[in-house]
Amino acid sequence: MSTESTTDLFVDEQPPGLIRQAMKLRRTQIGVTLSLLLIAVALIGPFVAPFGSTEYVEMPNTLNVPGTLLGTDYFGQDVLSRFLFGGRTILILAIIATSIGITLGTTLGLSAAYLRGRYDEIIMRALDVILSFPQVLLSLVVISMFGPSNVLIICTVGLSTTPRIARIIRGAAISVVERDFISAAEALGETRKRVVFAEVLPNVTSSLLVEMNLRLTYSVGLIASLAFLGFTPEPNAANWGLMIQENRVALTEQPWGVVLPTIALALMTIGTGLVGDGLSRVSAGIDRGGKGE
Repeated sequence: MSTESTTDLFVDEQPPGLIRQAMKLRRTQIGVTLSLLLIAVALIGPFVAPFGSTEYVEMPNTLNVPGTLLGTDYFGQDVLSRFLFGGRTILILAIIATSIGITLGTTLGLSAAYLRGRYDEIIMRALDVILSFPQVLLSLVVISMFGPSNVLIICTVGLSTTPRIARIIRGAAISVVERDFISAAEALGETRKRVVFAEVLPNVTSSLLVEMNLRLTYSVGLIASLAFLGFTPEPNAANWGLMIQENRVALTEQPWGVVLPTIALALMTIGTGLVGDGLSRVSAGIDRGGKGE
């Protein structure tokens, strides 16, 4: 019997099947709807915005301005246009940073689980050093030292995400590497790389999908938090986190500059959280038939 056919007997439910089952749940459907809505706003918004992202329109912090729907912000710019421009940067940075964290974390987690022994200790203890620093604190220290840039933000967020993903993947892979089909693959002369990525990885995809969704949520919040604290390459760039920071002083006079990006970030977090919850329930065998909420 070939290695592939042996693996098929043990492999966990593949991502298409897991996602299909999760999409039967109401919570997942709501989460996907919210997430796609915010993604559409972030990606399409700049093309339908009535004004430029930094275009002066009228007196600052004015609600009733002809030609605008939500008035102007602290600098006399159109609030709606700033909002429509402001989500794209956060979303793109979060997706790239999460992808880096997923790639590194999965590779290190699988390697630690498969190699075991001293290699496991070295990998996990090195990651524990990074894990000992809170994500926001680590990001602030690094960006303060080298200055804000999109590349640095991506690398910092991705690196701070790596240990958390690695620990989850390692925990899920520990039991997999002890199965007989792994020994069979090794006996057939498969390389370590193929055993790890072709035999072990397919058996931890459910955990990987849930963790990927969770880390994307945290990355969006972290990047928005950094923008709120002023750590952005362009001080006046349209950014949901920066919008909240800029307009908070005039919240009682012109609330939309704060309320709109806050609602968007909250809905993004809720949406991705519901999707992750649906995936985790199905992967754990809860509501697998799609009858749950």
